[in-house]
Order: sequence, then C-alpha cells, then structure tokens
Amino acid sequence: MQNTRLSSIVTSVGRQVNRELVNPWRRLVVLVIAVLFGIFMGIAFSAIAGQLAYWDITVAALILLFCELIGSLFHGNKFNFRSTILGEALYAFKVGVTYSLFLIAFILGS
Repeated sequence: MQNTRLSSIVTSVGRQVNRELVNPWRRLVVLVIAVLFGIFMGIAFSAIAGQLAYWDITVAALILLFCELIGSLFHGNKFNFRSTILGEALYAFKVGVTYSLFLIAFILGS
C-alpha cells in the first residue's frame, strides 16, 4: 500500500483513538454505549418487522447472519478480533441486540 496523505491521516487517527481507549474507564464507556445502542437497534428492528409483516423472515435472517458473523470473527483465531476495541464494541452491540430481542419476546409472551 502506498503511503499517501489520506492513508497517513487515517493511520494517525487510528493510533490516537487506540491511545485514548487504553484507559479502562473510557473503554468501559465505549462498551456500555455499544450495548445500549444494540438494545435500541434490537427494539427498532422488532418494531419495524412487526409493523411490516412481510419483513419478518428477512429481518430475522439478517440478524442471525450478523450475529453469527460477529461471533465467528470474535471467537476465531484468524484475525485476532477479540483484542481490538472495535471487536469488543461489535460483540457488545451483538449482545445488546440479542438481549433486546429476548426481552421483547418475553414481553409479548411468545
């Protein structure tokens, strides 16, 4: 890859973000925000799929595909995704989505 201005800016911003997120409190805040955003998105997915009944199967398949992809990336050894803040945040988002879907199912009694 060539060392262009854009690639050097992206690299330096990535290093700064990683340097800032080494602090455990900031890392915890990012993970809590990811879980809460996952809960919000799970409730939004279920509300949209509930209003438009023909989207039920499609939304369920997309959520299942997303959860399995994140799980295989997080638990696989190929990319070392578990040690990055992006991997942890995506996994926390997945946990939030899954939790909210279980919560909606228990509320509806199904």
